[in-house]
Amino acid sequence: MTRIVAIGECMVEIAPTGQASEYRMGFAGDTLNTSWYLRQLLGPEDQVDYFTALGTDSLSDQMMDFLSQADIGTGHIIRRKDLTVGLYMIQLTEGERSFNYWRGQSAARTLAQEADTLSQALAGADVAYFSGITLAILPSQDRERLLDVLRAFRANGGSVVFDPNLRRRLWHSANEMTSTVMAAGAVSDIVLPSHEDEASWFGDNNPNATAQRYAEQGAELVVVKNGPGQIATLTNGELSIHTPISVTNIVDTTAAGDSFNAGFIASRIQGRTPAEAITAASTLAAKVIQFRGALVQLPLPDSPMNLSNT
Repeated sequence: MTRIVAIGECMVEIAPTGQASEYRMGFAGDTLNTSWYLRQLLGPEDQVDYFTALGTDSLSDQMMDFLSQADIGTGHIIRRKDLTVGLYMIQLTEGERSFNYWRGQSAARTLAQEADTLSQALAGADVAYFSGITLAILPSQDRERLLDVLRAFRANGGSVVFDPNLRRRLWHSANEMTSTVMAAGAVSDIVLPSHEDEASWFGDNNPNATAQRYAEQGAELVVVKNGPGQIATLTNGELSIHTPISVTNIVDTTAAGDSFNAGFIASRIQGRTPAEAITAASTLAAKVIQFRGALVQLPLPDSPMNLSNT
């Protein structure tokens, strides 16, 4: 059995249905999306828990019910009075998405206020998963507290997986974003950056440069996503290049990276090599982006639910 704890913010998602001016409500968020796909990909003996903070209002209750119905563990979620959950709206143009956010009263911004609570949530876990968005929504002292807890978790044998997921609008400055993300890379075993974002803010000339930068911080395995371009992996100083699945019918790229991350993590848990994990992750992401919304029910056509069957 493997226990994974994802740390971050689940939000109310308002997404277009495909009909003019028509939207539907759901729940999503980068680390939650990955958790949701992981829960479907892994076996029943594995445990996927989500750690965040919610309010005590009815919308927060609905989110708790949603997570429970998805068989995602909620036992360590913090509940805060007088706070609620964040909301975002997706707008699509030829399959590419843009977002508007409302998260000023989001309880998730308080998820790292107590080190003991964080440590208790991670106790007995094998893998901790978090993102740059997890860090971006936190006050600076809470970011440091979260990284300290993750550092201790790693030192005690846990595996830390990090997706930088750079979102400049969530940070006070570009320097704050880049310095914090690199500090997070230094406490992580696996880093899953996206080259386009990294090139914009770090000036990386190619995916290899992105991978090398995180490896120099101490990451044991770096997987550089690159949209439809070639994917680079760097482990033990060895660089490998992989060609992703080609997709022509792109409908919604909202969870492309999140589902890729889930496919990769699940495959590694199931004993696959990095190259095999890249293939499984790329295949899953290629299928997910042909449907609307962040969360697409598996199995998709020709896509077994459990990647160990591929």
